[in-house]
Amino acid sequence: MGIAEFFQHLMNGLTLGGIYALIALGYTMVYGILKFINFAHGDVLMAGAFIGLFVFDWLRGSAPLGVWTIISFFLAMIVSMGLSALLGVFIERVAYRPLRQATRLAPLLSAIGVSFILSNGAAWAFGTRSRKFNYPFDNTPITIAQVVITPHQILILVVSLVMMIALRLFVNRTRMGKAMRATSLDQPTAMLMGINVDRVISLTFAIGSALAAVGGILIALDFKVYASMGTMTGLKAFVAAVVGGIGNISGAMFGGILLGLLETFGVAIFGIPTGLKDTIAFGVLILILLIRPEGLFGKVEKEKV
Repeated sequence: MGIAEFFQHLMNGLTLGGIYALIALGYTMVYGILKFINFAHGDVLMAGAFIGLFVFDWLRGSAPLGVWTIISFFLAMIVSMGLSALLGVFIERVAYRPLRQATRLAPLLSAIGVSFILSNGAAWAFGTRSRKFNYPFDNTPITIAQVVITPHQILILVVSLVMMIALRLFVNRTRMGKAMRATSLDQPTAMLMGINVDRVISLTFAIGSALAAVGGILIALDFKVYASMGTMTGLKAFVAAVVGGIGNISGAMFGGILLGLLETFGVAIFGIPTGLKDTIAFGVLILILLIRPEGLFGKVEKEKV
């Protein structure tokens, strides 16, 4: 593998990993506070992609590529983030909050049920055919030192980086972020200290769902929008969260980037067919569970009996 080819695969892996990281953050934030996996998260991604598609097409109209189409795209992304956040809060209020005191299996089954409702509801409402999410800009590739880069890849890297930095600053520097960390550590004590735990949990679902919507739109630009688009992407983002250490925000970011790189270089180095590259993610999951079940950034929790 030459230097140019290496950097080409590196660029492709980073863009793919950036999307996985955005989606994995939703899984890890919810698990960090409620200690359960929100398997409906991938379908919130799908809903966000549909919302972004419809809003973008409505705002853009028949305008040619230019400043207005780019503005329309980012406006559509903002609207999609807002509505997806509301959807995440609604799901938490209806499907998860009543089961908070139940066994851990109950909210998990509820999450699977919500996932089927969202995916089948989208198929019923919008049909099963895929829809093209048009680029808001000219996506002609740029060649730099024999490395081919598309404006779409640059968009993914910039948006992913900005979102992850913003989330990190919010969690570490704001009062609500401190409340989220306190709730994650000990809910009963956080309540005794005057923290509104229900509000914190709702905010966690809102932020995770908004990030999933962004990931869905970025994916849709290359792979179209359809009712089941969140299933496999959501599962691989979950793998990224587990690899990094479920419940750890930095771990989710690192796990997403790592998984994207492993998929890209796995296809390039080992000649794995593109149609079978999904096996890389689940192979990595099994390996991590066998060697380090808590994940790369996770910590072993000891409980006294």
